[in-house]
Amino acid sequence: MTNRLSQSQSLYLRKHAENPIDWWPWCDEALNKAKSQDLPIFVSIGYSSCHWCTVMENEAFSDIAIAQYMNANFLPIKVDREERPDIDSIYMQSLQMMAGQGGWPLNVFLSPEDLVPFYAGTYFPLSPKYGRPGFLQVLQALRKYYDTEKEDLQKRKATILESLVTFSSLDINNNTSITEGKLLRQGWETTIGIITPNQHGNSFPMIPYANMALAGMRFAFESRYDGKEICAQRGLDLALGGIFDHVGGGFHRYTVDHTWTVPHFEKMLYDNGQIVEYLANLWSTGVEEPAFARAIATTVQWLKREMTAPQGYFYAAQDADSFTNADATEPEEGAFYVWDYGELEQLLTEEQLTELQQEFTITVSGNFEGNNVLQRRNSNQLSANVEAALSKLFSARYGNIAENLTTFPPATNNQEAKQGNWQGRIPAVTDTKMIVAWNSLMISGLARAYVVFSEPEYLEIAIQATEFILKHQIVAGRLHRLNYGGQPAILAQSEDYALLIKALLDLHQALLASGDESRLSAAYCLEKAIAIQTEFNQYLWNEQLGGYNNTANDASQDLIVRERSYIDNATPSANGIAIANLVRLALLTDDLSYLDLAEQGIKAFTKVMSSSPQACPSLFTAWDWYRHSTLVRTTNENINTFISHYLPTTVFVLASDLPTDSIGLVCQSLQCLAPAENTEMMWEQLQQSQRRE
Repeated sequence: MTNRLSQSQSLYLRKHAENPIDWWPWCDEALNKAKSQDLPIFVSIGYSSCHWCTVMENEAFSDIAIAQYMNANFLPIKVDREERPDIDSIYMQSLQMMAGQGGWPLNVFLSPEDLVPFYAGTYFPLSPKYGRPGFLQVLQALRKYYDTEKEDLQKRKATILESLVTFSSLDINNNTSITEGKLLRQGWETTIGIITPNQHGNSFPMIPYANMALAGMRFAFESRYDGKEICAQRGLDLALGGIFDHVGGGFHRYTVDHTWTVPHFEKMLYDNGQIVEYLANLWSTGVEEPAFARAIATTVQWLKREMTAPQGYFYAAQDADSFTNADATEPEEGAFYVWDYGELEQLLTEEQLTELQQEFTITVSGNFEGNNVLQRRNSNQLSANVEAALSKLFSARYGNIAENLTTFPPATNNQEAKQGNWQGRIPAVTDTKMIVAWNSLMISGLARAYVVFSEPEYLEIAIQATEFILKHQIVAGRLHRLNYGGQPAILAQSEDYALLIKALLDLHQALLASGDESRLSAAYCLEKAIAIQTEFNQYLWNEQLGGYNNTANDASQDLIVRERSYIDNATPSANGIAIANLVRLALLTDDLSYLDLAEQGIKAFTKVMSSSPQACPSLFTAWDWYRHSTLVRTTNENINTFISHYLPTTVFVLASDLPTDSIGLVCQSLQCLAPAENTEMMWEQLQQSQRRE
């Protein structure tokens, strides 16, 4: 028997449709019922490819005794964080206040009359283990607390709510000067320290940090860190490590070790878009490692083969777990990706296996539960024999049709995965929803990769995804965040606006470089960026405090606070991206009202940048744009000469009315330098403008 979630469009919610728990989606009816019946609300937040979310669904949420107690004593609500990042953000902040750290699944208990949390945690086991109480014990204790400790409950809620309000409002009355040059150095020093290789713990891509570190290299700050080496090492760890799928392409979410060897095997679109852009930028600084080009090219092939809908947009994610055979009761983590040594001996010739072992860390005992996760030993170009061996592994994974495989249909749920007519291994489930913010990150990555590597395919698929969003995601004049099988859903949030505008501006630059505007013009991309920015300003700009709220002013009635995202996580903060966009728009349109908003945004967050630089590298990137913005007005030929170089705060425009005997104008802030008479002079001016600090 299924519950209410069976009708949901969300794959994550549908995964809980057969739980005995009487789940509700987040909606007014559920919230009103809890309030009228004085039922504490249990909100469980996760996402479809979350491994521990899946574990808890199979254990505690499938247990009859827990379900009976939950249904009688709580109002249970399931939330897909990818649908509602605004809800997730508020309650994740609550969890971090209570426990000092966060994660998913996020399980939080709310008071029904005001939705203020009074307890939160992550994974709760079915029975006591891992030093954690069993979930039924937690439920019983919290219901008793709710019924008998009303005074303490109110004090606890008041403290949490005050902290949330303080965190959301920030203090904009600060003494930090907006021309304080030391702030950028402080941000860079902090950021480069964070991505410095460590000797313990998990390894995450952390691309917002890597981006800031890479941009700050050009200032040659005196530091105990070697910025160039650290940025290059981050690229090598990504392109060589087990976090990258060397057989099929695409990056996993993170590794569970400091050596970048064993990944958590889910593949998220947002990681892949950011990593493609970072590796392309790293290449453009002169770190031209063959492994970077291969990682980008192979990831694009994975994107086309497994993550692109027939309509042209990109799917959201692929699970970490997959079935080893059609009779298996539960999927196993990494089963689609790892290799048993005996299997390698059967698939490869002795010579191929020997060469593969020279290039990858392959052993008889393996490095993950007796199997091998492939990790490269060096970044050189792979030999023809090694590529042939990897092709055999590709065929073993995908089936004998692999040589001509251009499209690999997704398994959209466990049933499809087990019942599909797969010629190779059973694939992991793919979450096929379209998320504007994540598609935009991929579009930006592809646009930059095109500019750096001049691969027309990269630009083509970026254009396809952009065309879909512009055609289908704007309904009645409002941008929508999601698309399920052709149906737009849920009003866009700040990250959707900010990242889509960035993608359009990145595509604008790529189209100028291409010179081919037969399908989509640079002018059209700029026009759409301006229109979406206007909507962004109208519905999400915070007039009182500056910066952008996470949600629109007409779509946040069910939230206890209105947050302004400035902290970078796996994805960059909306306000960091948005402020940089405003500077770029000011350069491209000569409309200084954009610069006024950028200045207000910088002022809104300067104090937090000064006090917590470790939290907000994207705000420092925006600060960099604000202080070092550079506009180059030149010919198409000269755009192509310079645009593939790493110039992190520069935009190009095509100009036909240049001064006599000049090839272009380099303008910084609100003034232009002397007309450049040749490419050497223009390059010198560009270098000076980018390092004005």
